[in-house]
This record gives sequence, structure tokens and C-alpha cells, in this order.
Amino acid sequence: MTDYDFDRVNILLAEDSPFIRSLLVNSLKVLGVGNVFAVEHGGDAIHFLQRVKNEPMRVGVQQIDIVISNWDMHPIDGMMFLRWVRRHKDSPDRFVPFMLITSYTEPERVLQAREMGVTDMLAKPFTIKNIGEKLISIIERPRQFVHTKDFFGPDRRRQKLEHGGPERRVLTDKSEGVEIIRG
Repeated sequence: MTDYDFDRVNILLAEDSPFIRSLLVNSLKVLGVGNVFAVEHGGDAIHFLQRVKNEPMRVGVQQIDIVISNWDMHPIDGMMFLRWVRRHKDSPDRFVPFMLITSYTEPERVLQAREMGVTDMLAKPFTIKNIGEKLISIIERPRQFVHTKDFFGPDRRRQKLEHGGPERRVLTDKSEGVEIIRG
């Protein structure tokens, strides 16, 4: 399906639908993903990440490279899980790339996910090709993280700067946040 080598990638998948979970696991395996750890909802995913941190030998993996989570799950949905990963003091890796899967692609929902620190989103229905392209993008074009008083997550801008020059970020005042100065 793709020429990219995902053999050494460890993915945590949180999906409450057994059918979609199976479809995603099989799709990731077709793409050649080395390890896929599938759980039923965000709460199970949080528990799994804590086990990876505290008992890596028991779990069989040292780290999770990418998290893929459905948005709409019960009892802990993808947004609550994302919030825990990005903001909770017990999160073992606040920087882990996090992809939300959703059929709700309205601009307000996309903005909400971006504000919470999502790395990327995958719209339903999806194809194996879509999944592969998202994974390649996450791996080959990692985004720097931004931390202000109101936001922590990957830089939300994907395009190169229009002026073509470097960008400087200057912390003006801790209470004010980050000011962007285009050079």
C-alpha cells in the first residue's frame, strides 16, 4: 500500500467499536506498523500509557510513538483522553503525536481539537491510504510544540511562512504569552 517502513512504530489505538477497532488494527498491520496496542476507550488508554511508563517490560514496549483515538467513545472520549495526555501531571509523554478519528468534521469541532492540542485528525470514512498518509505526515513533518498560558500542543500552523524568512518567537511577558515577530 505504501513504501514507507512503519515496522518500528508503536501505536496505541483507542476505539470503542469492535468493528472499527478491528478495521483499524488490520489497516495498520497492512501498512506494516510494527506494534498496535488496541484498547476500548480513553480510560483504558490512560491506564495503558501509565503501564508503559511504570512497567515497560510487562507491557512489552518502551514507548508509544503515536496515539490514534476515536473522538466519540464512552465512558472516556477522545477529547478527554487528549486533554489528559497534553495537560495532566501524570501524563508520561505530553509530546506524543495524537490523531483523533471522527465523523464530525465541522470547523468548530476541528478548532476545538486543535485548541486541545491534537496533532492531526482523520475523517470517517477513511481508507488505508488516508491512514498511511497521516502517519507519514506525523513522522516526517513533526511540529514544534508551543506552550503558553492558554495552550500546549503542536504548532497549529502547517504551511511555510509566507515571507519565506525565519520566524522568531519572543516571550514578551509571562502573563501575556507568546508574541510572534516575523523577521
